Amino acid sequence: MNVNHLSKLWIQRSAWLIAIRPKTLGAAVAPVLIGTSMAISDGLFHLLSCLLCLFAAVLIQIGTNFSNDYYDFFKGADTAERLGPKRVTQSGLLAPDAVKQLFIIVFGLAALCGLFLVLRGGWAILLIGILSIASGILYTGGPFPLAYHGLGDVFVLLFFGPIAVSGTYYVQTLQWSELAILAGFIPGLTSTALIAVNNLRDAPTDAKVAKQTLAVRFGENFVRREIQFTLILGAAIPILLVANQPNHWPALLSLLALWPIFSVIKIILSGTKGRELNIVLGTIGKILLLQSLLFSVGWIVGPAILD
Repeated sequence: MNVNHLSKLWIQRSAWLIAIRPKTLGAAVAPVLIGTSMAISDGLFHLLSCLLCLFAAVLIQIGTNFSNDYYDFFKGADTAERLGPKRVTQSGLLAPDAVKQLFIIVFGLAALCGLFLVLRGGWAILLIGILSIASGILYTGGPFPLAYHGLGDVFVLLFFGPIAVSGTYYVQTLQWSELAILAGFIPGLTSTALIAVNNLRDAPTDAKVAKQTLAVRFGENFVRREIQFTLILGAAIPILLVANQPNHWPALLSLLALWPIFSVIKIILSGTKGRELNIVLGTIGKILLLQSLLFSVGWIVGPAILD
């Protein structure tokens, strides 16, 4: 095997890693952590269901990333003017057909993971799975792409929030929980802040191709306030949960995330634009995982401490 061949293999593997967007996968992991922690606390943890939820969630996120890369390229949203991280289709690192084939395969693998979950959880889990995969494709693809009509924020709030958390809880416990639905707004709102920062950064180029995100429709001041609101409200949800279930008071450890949240809000309200927002995106991604992990650990250990 010569040096040129090795170099090509390395470039191709690097391209797939770029396409996967590892930094976005925390948004898929966070809801599963929270839903599982609540199942554990209720004494109804189911290991296989937990693992399959995690695999399916991560695969759907990866498939959505591939799909977005593919469709944004053909709709002209990803160009040389792009301010965000490199996109493999637009940059020519991978052929469009290869990206399309892979997102179909990845969504197929997610569906396979979901087979057991559907057998265990029934039609409700089937519906969640179908809608999750369909929304991942329709986020930027299809005749009515959600992100191009200002619905991306709603999609992220619901599917990375209450739907993911309550679905994870349900497939393990086989019962629905109002608390799990409410807890879903912790990752849902923080993930919404993520997509809002992304849209704020890309507003100038999105406007050129009629990608009507909220940043394009209502302007940057609206989106800056949206980011502030979603981050603060997401951090406050644990207070409502603990008020309802005081024995889970250690879940308030998640409030430690307020320190970096206030730092992010300060940057956002200062008028930061363009590539500088990429740093903010990375910080919010870390906040999302920190919140979810601290809340989950606190929710589990709370009753044990009191006992």
